[in-house]
Amino acid sequence: MGTRDFDTQLLSGAAGSVRHDVDVLVIGGGPAGAWAAISAASTGAKVLLADKGYCGTSGATAPSGTGLWHVSPEGDAREKAKDSRLAMGGHLAEHAWMDRVLAQTWANVDKLTEWGYPFPVDEDGQLRRTSLQGPEYMRLMRKQVKAAGARIIDHSPALELLVDEHGTVCGATGVNRQTGDTWVAHAGAVVIATGGCAFLSRALGCNVLTGDGHLMAAEVGAELSGMEFSNAYGLGPAFSSVTKSLFYNWATFYYKDGSPIEGAGSARGRSVIAKTLQTQPVFACLDRADDNIKAWMRTAQPNFFVSFDRQGINPFTQHFPVTLRLEGTVRGTGGLHVVSEDCSTTVPGLYAAGDAATRELICGGFTGGGSHNAAWALSSGFWAGAGAAAFGRDARSGAARIALRAGGVALQGRGSHAPDSAEVIRAVQAEVFPYERNWYRRGDVLEDSLQRLDALWEQLRSGAPAASAQEAVRAREAAAMLATSRWMYRSALQRTETRGMHRRKEHTAVDPLQQHRLVSGGLDEVWVRRQAVNSITPTEAAA
Repeated sequence: MGTRDFDTQLLSGAAGSVRHDVDVLVIGGGPAGAWAAISAASTGAKVLLADKGYCGTSGATAPSGTGLWHVSPEGDAREKAKDSRLAMGGHLAEHAWMDRVLAQTWANVDKLTEWGYPFPVDEDGQLRRTSLQGPEYMRLMRKQVKAAGARIIDHSPALELLVDEHGTVCGATGVNRQTGDTWVAHAGAVVIATGGCAFLSRALGCNVLTGDGHLMAAEVGAELSGMEFSNAYGLGPAFSSVTKSLFYNWATFYYKDGSPIEGAGSARGRSVIAKTLQTQPVFACLDRADDNIKAWMRTAQPNFFVSFDRQGINPFTQHFPVTLRLEGTVRGTGGLHVVSEDCSTTVPGLYAAGDAATRELICGGFTGGGSHNAAWALSSGFWAGAGAAAFGRDARSGAARIALRAGGVALQGRGSHAPDSAEVIRAVQAEVFPYERNWYRRGDVLEDSLQRLDALWEQLRSGAPAASAQEAVRAREAAAMLATSRWMYRSALQRTETRGMHRRKEHTAVDPLQQHRLVSGGLDEVWVRRQAVNSITPTEAAA
């Protein structure tokens, strides 16, 4: 079915349809998408960036402060920075990729400085460039995307990818949520920068992060990697969506009666918090912070304190309830499998960047948090944009291509009943939110969840398409969360050990024979296979 058929069938009933013809389409407007658009446009490519929200304010980075893996090339600082991650990530990271990210991050932060990002100055008059304030950062990135010549369409989630007769990605379709207009973008190449999947857990900035890019990419045959390392839970107040956990390094955790919980902590001891929360509430107090640390906290992440101030709580002296919110692949490391230095996927014409892509290459099997994920976003975005621009210009210079629809669930189907998206979302959350199912994993429990998740997928596949493009947005979000949960749990079932953030109750030790990646894919039938890790160091390669 070509795009003309798509325009008249899927888009029927919408207010109108807008067509774009570009070299590169970037889907997603967070830091990775913005860097991809700037990088592609700087080569002279015609670029369109489609954001599900408003580019500059939506996504996990925009409302928050974030650390940045910004390490000087002088001395052995970078070698130490890499070594600190290798063991934590189960020795699944790769030296070559870490070196590339450290170098590109250093260069791109220089660009941010030139563009006027307001880095603070230390007591010696030197810029402190190891953290970024989300609002200032993304406001600047939106400005730079436009200055580079790329066009932005806001509130315009993509619904599905388009492929040509050879299976090469050649665009996407979507809808403008404000006007109801639909859009079709014909592109030489596409960058997926849609972020990860946080399963609508109410974590700050994650309301648009439902795994949409994972679903669209899998529908054209793209692979994923590290999906077992997707059980990241963010620590935060029970009454707030803020899951920035750095400040909890100065916290003591308490039972309701005020007695300390032995072994509980943020960086170390979060498992104790999870275990305790299964039976009773947990309280925290930032009572180990001195006056200097308190003052620094207020300037480093001011939004951390907003909810406390509103409720009249002093987090430094008063106990407050905390919870763990699932952040899935946003703070985890799993995502689309990249197969070359330009962040191309296994599908020609399709590139991945930021949290939509796997971060195993620099983090291994343990969360990159803000610091490493932020460095990966600006580096992978930069590479993916350049790679897509080169591919896209060549693709558009050839013969005209027929664009075929690649989307399935909620877009195509012959059923008479469209499943209730809200019910699907609740059903998926019931399988992935509980600590006893996802924080601590066990083979029989994973199988139990997969039986229900697989049955739910079959139900979606046999259902009727959404009645309108607007309704299709939420239906596709539900399908994406469901697909992500199945890749997560199928991969978790295959890793019969405890490594990184993946914890198996019946396999509590690291198995040296499982120091490999798990690549996954498929929709109706999810598959998982092993792939070797390139663990060679630069010194070994030179020898």
